[in-house]
Amino acid sequence: MRVFITGATGFVGGHVAKCYAAEGATLRLLTRQTSRLDSLTGIDAEMVIGDLREPMKLRSALEGCDALVHVAADYRLWVRDPEQMYASNVTGTRELLKLACESGVQRVVYTSSVATMGFRADGTIVNEETSVSLKDMIGHYKRSKFLGELEAVRAAKAGQHVIILNPTTPIGPGDSKPTPTGRIIVDFLNKNFPAYVDTGLNLVDVAEVARMHVAALGHGTPGERYILGGENLTLKQILDRMSAITGLPSPTMKVPHAVAMAFAFFDENFTGRLRGKDPRATVEAVRMGKKMMFASSSKAERDLGFRVIPIYDAMRTAIEWFVAHGYAPAFDKRMA
Repeated sequence: MRVFITGATGFVGGHVAKCYAAEGATLRLLTRQTSRLDSLTGIDAEMVIGDLREPMKLRSALEGCDALVHVAADYRLWVRDPEQMYASNVTGTRELLKLACESGVQRVVYTSSVATMGFRADGTIVNEETSVSLKDMIGHYKRSKFLGELEAVRAAKAGQHVIILNPTTPIGPGDSKPTPTGRIIVDFLNKNFPAYVDTGLNLVDVAEVARMHVAALGHGTPGERYILGGENLTLKQILDRMSAITGLPSPTMKVPHAVAMAFAFFDENFTGRLRGKDPRATVEAVRMGKKMMFASSSKAERDLGFRVIPIYDAMRTAIEWFVAHGYAPAFDKRMA
């Protein structure tokens, strides 16, 4: 089986590529001119240089492929030019699916996000059937992923074999960018997490997310969405678990959302717009934090053989990886 994978140089995509390589697939991987290839070390694959913002140039990369696994996305919670995010996540997705259909690619796995679900402030555990609309999407990242997912649904309704996966918040080794979630771990390890807000996330082992990208090709139903999640945890519980692993203190001061919003507004404008650097806190992230992002993966368990795995080991290996690769100093306590 020949598989074209986008986003293979990213965190989730790198794990997906390794899973397909282990299955013996012939791989064709999309990379950018400036992409780091560390995550692809040891993988036998044909590298294709391209960009989702120029999808028409990817037609030749799709030719002769049996499957497209579209993992790539612009995943940032703060952007100077939002149009570039929509060009990648919405227009790029629509045109790539169209090209795959025209090129005779038989099956597609599209990596969406749990961000497209209808979360509630009261901590209600949501699933794929929870009502949601574009107006519920906070910020450009969520809106662009919601619209990109609609393109995948439309393609499936038109007869294309497209399976939609919605990972929650993956953690594990290899988060080199790092992602916004990885940044939480890095900030904690560097003692840059003096306080917390009352919010919650669902953390999932990135290895299990990657495994589902292989399983979905054979077991998923076209047009269906599948949440891939793990443990529902408050931010305080996440910090406490990292403290138990490392011996570093967990913050005890809870900050009201209004205070966090004021800091984020200042950080965006001073750090982001005046200094030209990515802010540590964003207004979008604080607005998201007012909702508990708790989700159920029962549909993926039933239909795809997904496993809800305790997050401790993935958290520990993520911490080990960040320390080993210089993102944070070593700590005294032996890792449990």
